[in-house]
This record gives sequence, C-alpha cells and structure tokens, in this order.
Amino acid sequence: MRDVLLVITNLPDRAAAERIAEALVTQGVAACVNILAECTSIYPWEGKLERVSEVPLLIKTMRSTYPQLEAALRKLHPYEMPEIIALPVSAGLPEFLNWVALETTARNQA
Repeated sequence: MRDVLLVITNLPDRAAAERIAEALVTQGVAACVNILAECTSIYPWEGKLERVSEVPLLIKTMRSTYPQLEAALRKLHPYEMPEIIALPVSAGLPEFLNWVALETTARNQA
C-alpha cells in the first residue's frame, strides 16, 4: 500500500483538465483521474496577488510510475510552473489499491 500515490494538480479550465486526465490514463501513468468541480485559488505570483478559477485533478498512480507521470504533466500542463503534489496513500481498500498497481505498473512494464 505504501507505493500508491495520490497526485494533485490544478488546470485553468475543464477542457484542459479532461484532455490531460485522458492522456495520463491512456499513457498508463495513472489508473484513474478524478476531475473535481471548479474552485478559486488565491496565491502570489510575480509580485501580485492572483485570484483564478481552476479545475482540480486527483490522480491515482504508483511511486514507480510517478517520474513518468510528472514528466507527462510537465509536458501537457499549460502553466509555467504547475502545482504537482504527490501524497502517499497509507491505507485503502486493498482491491482498489491492487487495481491501481495493475493499471499503472503492469501497463508500463508491457
């Protein structure tokens, strides 16, 4: 279970979120991507306070496929410096966690 990661990123709109989510799953670097409802993000950027609408993604992957996932996100993401945060999954339904491993690790070794 320690090898499953939940990766979080935000996109500027739903179309970009859907395009990237589909690409990550198709490439086999993510087992599943949840596209959440639009939210407002507030942060400092280049000397001014930004307030933007974004669409969050929750991405399920494995530690072993994280480097490929990060590389794909960097390539596909429209932001200059995208938020990419990976959190370890410490517990979960074993069948689901096994499925994440099967859909990422096994597909990338084929």
